[in-house]
Amino acid sequence: MSAASGRRPVVVFGPSGTGKSTLLKRLFAEHPAEFGFSVSNTTRNPRAGEVNGKDYHFVSREQFLEAVARSEFIEHAEFSGNMYGTTVRAVKDVAEAGKTCILDIDVQGVKSVKDTDLGARFVFVAPPSEEELERRLRSRGTDDEASILKRLQAAKSELEYGNQPGSCDIKIVNDNVDNAYAALADFILGREAAH
Repeated sequence: MSAASGRRPVVVFGPSGTGKSTLLKRLFAEHPAEFGFSVSNTTRNPRAGEVNGKDYHFVSREQFLEAVARSEFIEHAEFSGNMYGTTVRAVKDVAEAGKTCILDIDVQGVKSVKDTDLGARFVFVAPPSEEELERRLRSRGTDDEASILKRLQAAKSELEYGNQPGSCDIKIVNDNVDNAYAALADFILGREAAH
């Protein structure tokens, strides 16, 4: 894949509610020619405003499992009763377009990507605190109480993993969106931090 783009993919991970999507949307808006987002497959239903083929490829559980059986995924996992995965094709599509592929995946996916020869770079986005993370998840208004509790439980193991030495190339605590974005952009674009 690196032969197609000459660029190493970047894996961005961290608990739900840390602001990964906000940071990545800004990166893509400011550098549309540089980056491509690998569009993941999921068995969950679309949220308001999400577009099939852009935000996710929304598929049935049966379709997802058939793709797993055909070894189409770089990584896949089940979270909160839904399946998520990144296909080899999705990453190749980005590389073939001459862009750096960005993968926004969970910790299980991070571990799977580390077992590949993709040569990815890893960015861990962390909340300022677990309390702030819970406040953000509740304020989104997109999940019921059971889903919020599952996300908070998952966040604990994601934070433990992300804080381990060697789990990532850079850890960004998103306590200020502008500062977090500057750190992300500097790392991904290979600039020296001037902050």
